[in-house]
Amino acid sequence: MEKPLTLVGHLNELRKRIIISLVSLGILTIFSLAFSSYVLKILKLPAGGLIEKLVFFSPQEGLVIYMRVAFLCGLIISMPVILYQVWAFIAPALEENTRRSACLFIIFCSLFFIIGCLFAYFILIPPALKFLLSFGKEDLEPVISASKYISFVTTLILGCGLVFQMPILSLILTKAGIINPKILRKKYKYAVVIILIAAAVITPTPDAFNMLLLACPMIFLYEISIWVSFFAKPRQKVAE
Repeated sequence: MEKPLTLVGHLNELRKRIIISLVSLGILTIFSLAFSSYVLKILKLPAGGLIEKLVFFSPQEGLVIYMRVAFLCGLIISMPVILYQVWAFIAPALEENTRRSACLFIIFCSLFFIIGCLFAYFILIPPALKFLLSFGKEDLEPVISASKYISFVTTLILGCGLVFQMPILSLILTKAGIINPKILRKKYKYAVVIILIAAAVITPTPDAFNMLLLACPMIFLYEISIWVSFFAKPRQKVAE
């Protein structure tokens, strides 16, 4: 039987997991620099026909842009390593049979993260760009900073990737005994309000259309999270 860790032990374990995650992220970010130019071209595709050319305004900005792109690639590639470190840290608080599901946890978290990123890239970003660039066409000529554009795109991609982790988070918190399906169902109205606020923050446009593009999948994911919690909850507790 494993000996429970003290507070200092938990902090040391957390530090260890964070260091491993940061090292893997740093190495893969440096590795990604080699093909960041290719990835930049991919990130520009949603703006096809809307933005002729991205520009930069300072000597160091070009390097910063490629570093940001490389960081995005490094984060996505290192996600399985980061997820394993998260699992290794929270596993002691879970039941014995749940601890053996590390591979499933990593696979499903990575899958939902990628789905969220693809949702942002194909569904959310094109209409958001079209809406934002539709203003002032008669009086203004858009000259878009590459730095601002990459910041805009990566924020939406990473934000959606994290939002799509909702069912996995529900599973973990249910297994840890922190939440249950009854609580999630009871707080549904509050959750919808929070989701609408979060969607308004994540999406950079003030119109309801783009906000609902993200809010609707989030509400759907919340409903899935309730069912995930229902099936993850021990049967004897559900019966109670």
